[in-house]
Amino acid sequence: MRTRVEEVQSLAELGEVAEGAAPDVQDIISRVPVRDALGRAYATGKRKAAVARVWIKPGNGKVTVNGRDIAVYFARPVQQLILNQPFQIAGVEGEFDVIATVKGGGLSGQAGAVKHGISKALQLYDPALRSALKAAGFLTRDSRVVERKKFGRRKARRSFQFSKR
Repeated sequence: MRTRVEEVQSLAELGEVAEGAAPDVQDIISRVPVRDALGRAYATGKRKAAVARVWIKPGNGKVTVNGRDIAVYFARPVQQLILNQPFQIAGVEGEFDVIATVKGGGLSGQAGAVKHGISKALQLYDPALRSALKAAGFLTRDSRVVERKKFGRRKARRSFQFSKR
């Protein structure tokens, strides 16, 4: 028994088959909002060695990290801009309150982890925002981590200084 897909001989026929299958595929991947009893969306963000647990809920744009205001915890303006990027891309600046707890890594990694968590929580809260966040690359975990030190070397790749005598 051969199906219609197995009988496709050209790209034009493939397009016709894909158009006919599109409604079924859309029904399968339709996403629903994921929220808890308090109306919050939760997600975990990671970057380098930092792990952030992030909750978002409708509000006036207040961001709290480890019980402190964003301006106190992330004193550098660059890190504050990193945290606000998902809201700017999604076009929902000042509409959500963020509560985050971060462990591990340094401030740069923690800022990236909170940004990743906010992005994932936004797309769970409102699946319509997923395409904008995905296109900006905010839903993908940045897998770059510090390379380990190798034996016989000074650091990961740097060797000891050569001495002729």
